[in-house]
Parts: sequence; structure tokens; C-alpha cells
Amino acid sequence: MRAFIGLGSNLGDREASVRQALEQLARTPQTTVVRASSLYDTEPVGVADQPNFLNAVAHLETDLSPQQLLWNLMLIERRLGRVRTQRWGPRTIDLDLLLYDDLVIDEDGLQVPHPELAKRSFVLVPLVELEPLLIHPVTGETMLSLLQRLGARPLVKHGTRLWN
Repeated sequence: MRAFIGLGSNLGDREASVRQALEQLARTPQTTVVRASSLYDTEPVGVADQPNFLNAVAHLETDLSPQQLLWNLMLIERRLGRVRTQRWGPRTIDLDLLLYDDLVIDEDGLQVPHPELAKRSFVLVPLVELEPLLIHPVTGETMLSLLQRLGARPLVKHGTRLWN
């Protein structure tokens, strides 16, 4: 199955944290990293008084269920020092399951597509870099059209390549 993962960091060496998370994603059982977007420097959302984030999106192929994949994402976060203290607060690493094939899931602890996806330019910009015509399974719109309607708020600045 095809999955898209959002990666973000705004504490410590942000780029190293995102790269380490991507390396651990590549070592996840039954999972292959197909591609990753460039890195993007973005303003924080929710809690404004914190450092900028470095964000990217990874395209995976996986035989894991959405629940198993989410469990692995949370395990990688813990391994990389993520401590959940404040919603939308600063963090060493944040891994979000954005899309899992064309499934729509609404369970306790798991919502796919990610409920904030269409409102977040820091997710849509790297998604559009990877798959501009990817369809949002709820709205039926492409990622490109969602981004065009949203505009680039918060500001998203293009960074460097993350993955070959």
C-alpha cells in the first residue's frame, strides 16, 4: 500500500532529526521509502512562540496496516527523543500518517487522511512536490488544488534535497 508521512522538527539539529527519522522509516519492516520531498523551513502553527520547523513528506510502500504503521511512527518518535507535553508545541521530531492509499479511517487514535492535511501548507507543499495530482480521498480534490486554494500560509521556504 502507498502511504505518505509528514516529518517535522523544530528542536535541536532539525535536519539531523528529520534525516534520522527517514533512515528509521527505511528500516521499518515491510516498508520501503520510495521518495522524500525536499526540506522546507516553515513557521509554526498553533503555538507561535517557538522556533521554525523543518518539514518534509515521505512516500512509502508498505505491507503494514495503517495501525501498525502508526505504531512504528510513534516508536521512531520515542527513539528520537519525542516527548509529548504540549499540543502543537516544540518537538525534536513529529511523524504524521497523512494518507494511506485511498482509505478513510476514523478510529480512536487514528484518522486518515490526517484531519489537518488540507489546512497545512507545510504538508501540502512537499506533497505537491512529490505527487501534485494525488487525490484527497474525502474531498476528491488534488493536492495541487488544495494548495492553490490555501495559498502559502504559513510561509514555506524551500530547502535542500532530503533523499535520493
